[in-house]
Amino acid sequence: MATNFSGRRELELREEKILSSRAVLSSASQGRREAEEPCDIRTLFQHDRDRIIHSKAFRRLKHKTQVFISPAGDHYRTRLTHTLEVSQISRTIARALNLNEDLTEAISLGHDLGHTPFGHAGEEVLNRLTTRGFDHSQQSLRVVDLLEIRSDGTPGLNLSLEVRNGILHHTGSTLPATLEGQIVKIADRVAYINHDIDDSLRAGILTQEDLPADCLKLLGYTSSRRIDTMVRDIISTSQESKRIRMSPDIKQATDRLRKFLFKNVYYDSLAKKEEDKAQRLVEELYNYFYQNAAKMPEEFSRRAAGGEREQAVVDYIAGMTDRYAISRGQELLLPTPWFYGYL
Repeated sequence: MATNFSGRRELELREEKILSSRAVLSSASQGRREAEEPCDIRTLFQHDRDRIIHSKAFRRLKHKTQVFISPAGDHYRTRLTHTLEVSQISRTIARALNLNEDLTEAISLGHDLGHTPFGHAGEEVLNRLTTRGFDHSQQSLRVVDLLEIRSDGTPGLNLSLEVRNGILHHTGSTLPATLEGQIVKIADRVAYINHDIDDSLRAGILTQEDLPADCLKLLGYTSSRRIDTMVRDIISTSQESKRIRMSPDIKQATDRLRKFLFKNVYYDSLAKKEEDKAQRLVEELYNYFYQNAAKMPEEFSRRAAGGEREQAVVDYIAGMTDRYAISRGQELLLPTPWFYGYL
């Protein structure tokens, strides 16, 4: 069947015609770390997005903790569903501001690829045990630059510099270099504040009456209403701004909700009752593999033998899902029942 679509260049011209002067155009990208022949039907940022979606690290997010470790219910967020919610919010904002939605989506989908098993509990352990510390943003960049192996055996996804910058700076005090990256940074916070409240209400850790009343009055009494309020505010406040931001009143209420979550959910709540066990498991696995590097898969044990022992162990453990970490712990750290003859 004949088609009028002429490929990547048509999409690039469409961007140049439609997108804001503040947007990063695919045709104006700083390019990849290593030059390669561009795809003939996808723009650079669309290609980046697809490489992330098809990566093994992306698939593992479905079995990594967001906040609740090993929840019994099916409706609690995982790292994957969090990532998809960040992507949806980011794309809505980017589209409304006439920025590059493909770039925003690629950063969103890749921003948490370096998260450890058991969420921030696992991250805290690796940060404490290793000489260089551990940060999931930096680890996410390691995943796309080195650890993810493409089908042809090439290490790393060789993503564009704009996507890499957005992944690295999606959290912390440094702003991403692009407005698209800044969208992901703020959308990440919008997503986790609201879905963590939603999950905490579902788990019975919080009640609606526990939430700060003045924040709810301004932002909304439901998760969907609060997200709508925040997103609309970000769009209206950022229309003519040189950065992506909230208005002062909405930001203050949002920050108060975040502080409330840290006090009442993230620290010392029923949501964290399994956290001590998870942290002990991560520490035991780290110590075991540091002493027995040959027990890791070949790609990691080879690097350990070549002088990168600590980093190889960190990379291996950080890439684990919750259930794989538990399985390896049972296999290596717990005695296996056996029987001799008949009882």
